[in-house]
Amino acid sequence: MTPKPTLAILGGTGKEGKGLAWRWAKAGYSVIIGSRKAEKAQAAAADVRARLGDEKAPVHGLLNPGAAAQADLVVVTVPYAAHRPTLESVKEAVQGKIVVDVTVPLVPPKVIKAQMPPAGSAAQEAQEILGPGVAVVDAFQNISHELLWEDGAIDCDVLVTGKGKKNRQVVIQLVEDAGLRAWDAGPIENSAVVEGLTSVLIYLNKTYGSTHAGIRVTGVASAD
Repeated sequence: MTPKPTLAILGGTGKEGKGLAWRWAKAGYSVIIGSRKAEKAQAAAADVRARLGDEKAPVHGLLNPGAAAQADLVVVTVPYAAHRPTLESVKEAVQGKIVVDVTVPLVPPKVIKAQMPPAGSAAQEAQEILGPGVAVVDAFQNISHELLWEDGAIDCDVLVTGKGKKNRQVVIQLVEDAGLRAWDAGPIENSAVVEGLTSVLIYLNKTYGSTHAGIRVTGVASAD
């Protein structure tokens, strides 16, 4: 049986990052929560261990560069304003690895309006910053952080786009282990559509009084 990779979640002190950390730790992954401040990372890791009810669970907190260096696979869950500096700070540490980019290029206060960066999407921007030695894969943009911290399955699909079909399959397994249904949505250029949907979902939440609008793919038989 192939051992599970160690995961680093950069920006893991936020609600989305902690929700993913909890779900993956519950599924048997070792998780390192990264932050710009070591004490915040350690506090978030303690929160996740408490949520698991296991103070000895393999969930730890480190500064972002150290977390990225020690992990087999890196997940970026920072706000868009911190996207470039975070990636630049770990560029050397992530060479040869898959980087799962959860970032959406939201520009407050106009978060209900899709505003894509010159590269086309946050994922394409990440690929440019990190270079060809890294495989950037986009996922989890359309999931409410409130649902990730709850127990049980989530009635929402995850579209996975990015560099290389094999890399996308690795991330699809991560999505499924987090308790969601995943779809291979194609190359990294398609990430612009996926990221742009977040602004649509925020608009739907505001318009219809919800907090966790999501998407479902219909009319296609899933791989399982």
